[in-house]
Amino acid sequence: MGGIILTGDRPTGRLHLGHYAGSLRRRVELQNSGNFDELYFMIADVQALTDNFDRPQRVRQNVIEVALDWLSCGIDPSKASLFVQSYVTELTEMTIYFMNLVTVSRLERNPTVKSEIQMRQFERNIPAGFFCYPISQASDITAFKATVVPVGEDQAPMIEQTREIVHKFNSLYGEVLVMPNIMLPDNKACMRLPGTDGKAKMSKSLGNCIYLSDDRETVRQKIMSMFTDPTHIKITDPGKIEGNTVFTYLDAFCSDEHFERYLPEFACLDDLKEHYQKGGVGDVKIKKFLNNIIQETLEPIRQRRSEFEKDIPYVYEILKKGSDRAREKAGQTLYEMRSAMQINYFDDAELIRQQAEKYSGNE
Repeated sequence: MGGIILTGDRPTGRLHLGHYAGSLRRRVELQNSGNFDELYFMIADVQALTDNFDRPQRVRQNVIEVALDWLSCGIDPSKASLFVQSYVTELTEMTIYFMNLVTVSRLERNPTVKSEIQMRQFERNIPAGFFCYPISQASDITAFKATVVPVGEDQAPMIEQTREIVHKFNSLYGEVLVMPNIMLPDNKACMRLPGTDGKAKMSKSLGNCIYLSDDRETVRQKIMSMFTDPTHIKITDPGKIEGNTVFTYLDAFCSDEHFERYLPEFACLDDLKEHYQKGGVGDVKIKKFLNNIIQETLEPIRQRRSEFEKDIPYVYEILKKGSDRAREKAGQTLYEMRSAMQINYFDDAELIRQQAEKYSGNE
């Protein structure tokens, strides 16, 4: 028997190269590997509402954007279930049960939650829904009995919290839930692709993204304005690789074949890095090289997206069918959980019989 995959994205905007390098590209590879029996890709609208509760239209409008980005990257609805989180109401019930297994102090120690609170400047005014979203995420993963969760490095604390919840539930009630394993990008540069401005993370809120749906000229402009080495003023100046955004992107996307096509005077990336560090290679040249690579990567994605954009009702139908399949799977897991927790009152014929015998003598 093969494994089960669960992963997803928040519908707060279009997806960008960071999503593609960190997870989307890997999802397509895993989908086509034949090594997994079931794949579930979730549009996490409930999670998105935890910090967009006053802007529901933002979430509503971006559900289709995420779906289009997935499909254009090669996610195949005949091989994977694409679903909307809020439609699978079983996840909410599971979250309530899991809340009894996690303390407030444990949630406060979650590094991802701490950094998100700081970034959003919530301080003590944090919405309870946002504070508890690691528990909701645990429900998402365990509902489908996922064995593998492909995510970026920043989500590792969330998977660890899920594993703690699974362990505690199974210890209390029996072996019902499956222990998930994290799958990080195998390319270190892909774990957290920086923004075009050199900031630590590509982020929609910071406006430093290259979106998968950007047109050719927009992509070119963003790449040509990328942060490099501020001390590399003249071509002859020695340049720094570390912290140079262009080289981080090259680490994530380029191959030796790209040099054959677009920069034949260098044999490979190590060769280019060596020359740049010695001096003699300009930033414009390496940016043009990166532009060729990214355009080559994005062009088939743009073409597939343009086709799906012609039939939006079909895309919603894909999400509807995927959500129906997701509900069926989550419903079975919830049934097993309720039975283990002994709150399946109306399905337990033995309970009803025992209670009937107990009270029959009172007549």
